[in-house]
This record gives sequence, structure tokens and C-alpha cells, in this order.
Amino acid sequence: MQLFVISNGTRTKYYSNTTRISAIKERDGKKKVQKTSSSFEFTSFWADGNNKVIPDLVDFTKTFFQKHTLLNVITKYCILTSENLLLVMRPYQIVATERILNRIEIATNYKKMGSTDAGGYIWHTTGSGKTLTSFKTAQLASRLPYVDKVLFVVDRKDLDYQTMKEYDRFERGAANGNKNTKILQRQLEGQDAKGNPHDYKIIVTTIQKLDNFITKNPKHPVFDKHLVLIFDECHRSQFGDMHLKIIKYFKNYHIFGFTGTPIFAKNAKSGGNPNLRTTEQAFGDKLHTYTIVDAINDGNVLPFRIDYINTVKKKDGGKDKQVEAINTDSALLAPERISEIVSYILDHFDHKTKRNTGFYTFNKLTNISDVAKNQDTKEEKQKVKLNGFNSIFAVSSIEAAKMYYIEFKRQMAEHPETALKIATIYSYGQNEDDPDGFIDDEESDNTDGLDLTSREFLETAIKDYNETFNTAYDTSSDKFPNYYKDLSLRMKNREIDLLIVVNMFLTGFDATTLNTLWVDKNLKQHGLIQSFSRTNRILNSVKTFGNIVCFRNLQKETDDAIALFGDKNASGIVLMKSYNDYYYGHDDENGKHQKGYEERIAELIQKYPLGVDILGESAKKDFIMSFGNILRLRNILSTFDDFAGNEILSPIDMQDYTGIYNDLYLEFRPKAQAENIDDDIVFEMELVKQIEVNIDYILMLVAKYHKSNCEDKEILVAIDRAIKSSIELRSKKELIEGFIATINTQTDVNNDWKKFVIKQKETDLSALIVDEKLKEEETRKYIENAFRDGVVKTTGTDIDKLMPPVSRFGGGNRAAKKQGVIEKLKAFFEKYFGIA
Repeated sequence: MQLFVISNGTRTKYYSNTTRISAIKERDGKKKVQKTSSSFEFTSFWADGNNKVIPDLVDFTKTFFQKHTLLNVITKYCILTSENLLLVMRPYQIVATERILNRIEIATNYKKMGSTDAGGYIWHTTGSGKTLTSFKTAQLASRLPYVDKVLFVVDRKDLDYQTMKEYDRFERGAANGNKNTKILQRQLEGQDAKGNPHDYKIIVTTIQKLDNFITKNPKHPVFDKHLVLIFDECHRSQFGDMHLKIIKYFKNYHIFGFTGTPIFAKNAKSGGNPNLRTTEQAFGDKLHTYTIVDAINDGNVLPFRIDYINTVKKKDGGKDKQVEAINTDSALLAPERISEIVSYILDHFDHKTKRNTGFYTFNKLTNISDVAKNQDTKEEKQKVKLNGFNSIFAVSSIEAAKMYYIEFKRQMAEHPETALKIATIYSYGQNEDDPDGFIDDEESDNTDGLDLTSREFLETAIKDYNETFNTAYDTSSDKFPNYYKDLSLRMKNREIDLLIVVNMFLTGFDATTLNTLWVDKNLKQHGLIQSFSRTNRILNSVKTFGNIVCFRNLQKETDDAIALFGDKNASGIVLMKSYNDYYYGHDDENGKHQKGYEERIAELIQKYPLGVDILGESAKKDFIMSFGNILRLRNILSTFDDFAGNEILSPIDMQDYTGIYNDLYLEFRPKAQAENIDDDIVFEMELVKQIEVNIDYILMLVAKYHKSNCEDKEILVAIDRAIKSSIELRSKKELIEGFIATINTQTDVNNDWKKFVIKQKETDLSALIVDEKLKEEETRKYIENAFRDGVVKTTGTDIDKLMPPVSRFGGGNRAAKKQGVIEKLKAFFEKYFGIA
């Protein structure tokens, strides 16, 4: 177990050895550089208990390297996961855990158990890693000699499953789940399935199962045990009869709540028990706070960009039609309004979700149906290339969900080119649009409360889903829960483009591939922040913000919610700037001018005109920084409707500048590998991929060249320029040029290209096997797996299986030979991946 510290004197961060290993692999080209939780973007600043960062090396050393602090971080606040990744907790997670443990110890010493004085709540914003904090809290609390059991309580069956999956990832077998109340009772009594004694220290369960247990066993001895109860998202179902029942029957308890959006007097429900309206009334003191502003400042979640759409243009170019935010059902559910909104979404879907532009590598779950049926099934994953993200559409009622689903199907049938994979899910909820801002929980495993027409419609929608994904779900009590799980997993897998919901999936659902929330629903306060936060999980450098598209005027509600859960000045941090700010520039909160896209492009053209070589390392680094800034601004501006047609650079000029950027990437990359990890050159290669040309574009140019009877040499120049602008196509340059050399009047470009690639691939692979004396069958299988997985696997024993036998007389450097084989296999893979 190792921790590392990185500093330039004024900025200091800490991280684990597995983060370091991952980053070095990326630098050495063994892995493609991605902005993931293993990247240096996710190393941690040290901070005090009020989340004030301590970046200076001297101050950092005085605090972090204090013996007791460092010892605690290493021995208590590191987690070696089941995937052999070492996670080091962030400062706010450590503080929250410490304060809970401290409260348990003090309350025990002063005999305060069974009251709110023995507990409290943690306010950590949605997406900041509450599950990891709660796991470590549960783990450390369970080790206290006087604590009998720790119960982690969730309010929905799917969160029960989700939490167990996460806990198992942190430490396999550390926590115990239960499928029914009978198993929960056995775990509380300390017996395994055969009736033998077994100490279950950490139990994950739902509040419903706990409520059932209390009802069936009102005098059970476990009520006298010394228990720690931790509630996840404690502001939802726990405010009510179940909460009262728990604190009535359990005697020796400490009760703690984790929430991203606490209930204060200002946003409390108007009804219900007046003594349980706020989070503080139910759980006690606020022990630690880490707001959405803190999380965005630390780079742990993304800010939001919000569009308020009050006019939607018709496809035929006619007059604009108002989509008014009128609070009457007849106006809001008018067929004309529904039609206009669906038309807007279909027209702008690719644009908002960055389809065909935002390419990235993703670990895709391949056995979804099996996992949905049985939560104990091992998840099987495969690396794939995805482009763009997916979305949720939140609507006001079941009736609205039905109308929108029908209209989407109608318009997509009329315009198949706009077709999306859509799905819907709902079940009975008491308040579909809650006036107090609560997202009322719909039952994820029960449709019994639905009226007949709503249930019949849902059956039809699920039938569509079954046809799309070859499944067999329906609304029955035994199959609907699996539909819910299957749908959840396919959303996380980005297999569904748009999911229409009423309240489901707006709380507790995490999907990194989700970047857009379409809203035709009244949201406010905690319900608004919870819903918006579905979109702000970090995935990669292409996803820079959560995209919110509102078809109702929620501006005041948004400002009020941000002021409540951040502070009154938080909107400048939580919300992205306007189009004009990014395009024309703006002054930040410190009065410093931030250059806009227009100004940066003007500087680029003036300092680095096309056709003039960039001379000297200093100028080259300046170009890299300048063009990187432009790529980041283009990435943000590309989701604004106003940017189309205002790119300034022509596509050809953009290609040329990208070609220069790629040349410098290849020039500086070897140096960056040899230098320290804190190298000052940062390449935005994920953003380059958004504007890369693909092989189809090249073949279109080749067809054009063929049509000119191979006489238009300008097209060859355009092909060369296009190849240079793409890092991925550069490895295929020789292949493309070889094919162009074979073109004659009889050539059928598309078909002959495929034949040429197949023939050339076989020739190259055979030559590689012969030249390196590799084992043929094993090598072909290895290459087949590499194309299937999208990566050349260089760890483990796979490469050794291909290598020729070792001479019994020794001789030759086998390690160097193996490295040479790896490089040739990589070159072969890069040449043919994506086209063969």
C-alpha cells in the first residue's frame, strides 16, 4: 500500500499507487489516455474540515504529514477494492466519517443512545461519493467493540441491490444483503441459512423490510442491542410512520442520515408529522457539509447548462409556435404542444447528446438480462467505442408519459432518419407533481396501484422494449422488477437513447453516459437539484457539463434551489456561462478577462497562419496550449443552437490546424514519456476525436477521385490533409494509399476497398507470424480477441503463448524480443482496427 504526493510548491495533491501505475501506463502508451477515476485529474487536494483547500506544500506538509494524520489515512481511510484498486478517501469523506465515529463514542460514553443526540446527518451533495463514505463509516463503526451491528438502510429495492454491488466492489463479502424479511430476521439473530451461528456485522436492507420485521416481531431481543443505523438519502421515505416505528422499538441506537439535499424549514413538506418535517428533526445535528459548489470547485461533479425553450420552430420553417408555461393541464397536454416538443427533441437530440462527435471508450455490460434476473450473477464487461451520450425525459404525469410515447412513435415512423431507441416506465405514485418539491417514490417492483388503462399502456410499451432487446418482461409482480433492473442497466450501457419517466430514475440513479435531462414537469428545491444531478457524473473530457433542456419556465425555481443548496452567489459556479460569454469572452468573478472563442481564433490565425512552419519548442508549446483552449471552447459551444454557422474556421482550415496539432502530439509524446508525470504539455486528444474524419469520408473522396478518372490531384491533397487531421487514420495511411494505387476504371470503390482490406490484412498477419516465428493458431486467436475487445492486451501470459519456444541453449534477449512482438502487434491492430 503506497501513497504519493505531487507538488509544484503552490499546488499539492495526494493519490494512491494504483492511480500512479494507471497514469504511467497511459503516458507510456500502454493505455489510451482517458479522463477516468484512475487519472491524475482525480487526485485529491488536502483540505480542512470546512473544505478549504490546503494547496501550499509547506502547509500541506504541516497537516497531512502529521504522524497521526498520515497514519489514519493509510490505516483507516484507504480501501483496496475487489478489483485491486487502491482508493484513498477525499478530505470531506474522511471528516464526515471521523465526525460520525466521534458522535458514536461520545454518545456511548454519556449514555445518549436512543435519541437524536446520539446521531446526526451528513450533507454531501449528490454524486460526491456518499456510498464510499457510508461504507467506510459502516466498516469502522462495526469494529467498535461495543457496537453489535450496523444497518445500512435504503428506501427502495433497487438501491438495496445497487448499494450491495458497490459495497462488494469495495470489499467482497463485507456487507450482507437480504431478499426478504425472513433473511433479514435471520441476519439480525446471527444465524446462517442452516441455522448455525454467524455474526452479520454490516447488514444492507430496505426500510420496508425493516418495517415488516418490526411489525412481525414487536418484542424481539435485537431491539435492545447496541446498533448503528445509517440511512441513505434520508429525506425521502424515512419521514413518516416507518421512521417513528424504528425509533419507538429500537432502544440502543445511533441513527445517521446521508443526504445530498437536506430538508430545512424552508423546503419542508406542509403536511405530515410536525416533529419530523426537517432532516435535523429526524436525525439530529448536521455533522458535516460538502455542497454542490464545493464538489464543482473540486472537479468531483459537473456544472449544469440550462436551456429554457419557450418557442419551438416547426420543421416546415413556418412561424414560431409559443410553448407557454401555463399551469393548466389542458394547455400543457395540448396535442399541438406535445407535438412541438417531440419535434424539438428529435431535431436537437444528436446535437445535445453529442452523437457522432463525442467518441470514447466504454466498459459495456454484455450479460444484462442475466444480471437483471439474478443479482448474484457475475457481470461480464467488454470495451467498446461509443459516440455521444443518452438522456431522460421527465414529464408531469402518467397521462403525459403516454401521450409523449405515442407522439415519439408517430413522428419517428414518419421520419425514420430521426428514430431513437425510446422506452418508458412508471408505476403508482401518490403525487406526480408534488407542490412541496418532493419526487414522490414510485414502486420499482409493483404496478398494482395503476389504473387499468395505464397498466395496459405500460404493457404495450414493455412489449416494444421486448422486441427491441429480445427480452420477455411484463407488468406482473414477478417480471416488472426485472424490467426495471434491465432498463436501468441498459440506460447505464447507453443502449437506450431516451427514457420517458414521471418520477422514477430522477433520484438515486447514476449513469455516467447520461448527459441530458429534458424537462416538462414542475420541479423545485431538492426535487429540482436531485433531478438535474442525474446528468452531472464525470465520464471524460467530452462531457463537460450536465445538459438541462426545460420546456417550462423553471428559472426562478432553479435560482432558488441553487441558493438553498449552495449559497446565494452559487449560480455562477453551478451553472455554465451563456453562449455570448464563451463566444465573445467575459470577466470572471475576480475581474479577470477570460478570452472567448472569437478572440482565441483571431489570435491563432494571426500568430500561426496556415502554411507557415511553427519554429522552436516554445512556439510549439504555445500553439498546443492555444489550440487546446479552442478545442475546449468548441466542445462547450457545440451544444448551443447558436454556434452552427459561427465556427469561423472552415472545415478544411480546422482539419489543417488539427493536423498540425496531431503532428506536435506525435513529436512531443516520446519526450513526455521520458519526463516526469507533471509535464507541462496537455493534449486534448479526446476532443480531437470529436472532429476527426472517418474512413467513410475518405472513401467518399476516393470515389470522387475515381469519378475524375484519377486525374483530379487536388482530391489526393484533400485525402492527405484529412488523414493528417486524424490520429487514428494516420496508422491507416499506407493502407489507404495502397488502395488508391490499385484504382482503375473498373473499380467499385466500396466493395473493392473491403476486398483489398481483407486480402492485405491476411498478407500482413501471415508475414508477421512468419517473420517473428509466432505460433499461428494462438496468434490468430489473440488478434481476433483484440479486435473483439477493442484493445491489444499486453499484460498477463497472453503474449507468452504466441512466442516461439525458448532455445534450450539460451541466447537471445527474450524480453527485447517480446517487446518487439508487442510493438508489431500494436501496429497491426491500429492499422486494421475499425475497418476490418
